[in-house]
Amino acid sequence: MSKKNQALLNALQEHFNTRLISSTLALNEVTIEVAAKDLVSVCQTLRDEFGFSQLMDVCGLDYLEYGQADWETDKTSAGFSRGVSKAAYHDVHPERPARFAVVYHLLSLQENQRLRVRAFAEGEPPCVPSLIDLWTCANWYEREAFDLYGILFDGHPDLRRLLTDYGFIGHPFRKDFPISGHVEMRYDPEKGRVVYEPVSIEPRVLVPRVIRHDNRYQ
Repeated sequence: MSKKNQALLNALQEHFNTRLISSTLALNEVTIEVAAKDLVSVCQTLRDEFGFSQLMDVCGLDYLEYGQADWETDKTSAGFSRGVSKAAYHDVHPERPARFAVVYHLLSLQENQRLRVRAFAEGEPPCVPSLIDLWTCANWYEREAFDLYGILFDGHPDLRRLLTDYGFIGHPFRKDFPISGHVEMRYDPEKGRVVYEPVSIEPRVLVPRVIRHDNRYQ
């Protein structure tokens, strides 16, 4: 499979050339990155000429303080030994100042291959073109990314929340969204309805469990 994926990577690099911001083969998976303005045309080519007929998933990413901030907890304030590299993401990739990205997972049924496509959202609020005209199933995937990350999809016919409540404030998968949220809800038997109140629990962050791949576990 690695030779097949390497052949795919070479073909993509040759075909798209400078339209690819980056292209890698890691962990036996091919990932390409394109600018938001090229997203629709590149994905249409991937569908029509490279056989990636199925859109499997769309997800958002928030790179806020990626590789920069410690995880301050009630146990320790130095978290880099448990997390990502201490190098700042924007120091490693100064050409990508955007905070939010959208990742598309494509499947070629005829070649039995998968491909990951990433595009950074532009502007404020962050926005990328919708792919609903290429893959109808992008409808709910894009609504989910909008709901959880606040990423807009230009051209989406019905961009509204999908998972959170109608009156929900904010986007819960953003890195700066409080873990406990802004409000809590409960059923009030006296009023006979659901009521919203300020959060009453105290936020508490513990040290997360991280699987390390080193000689201690071989």
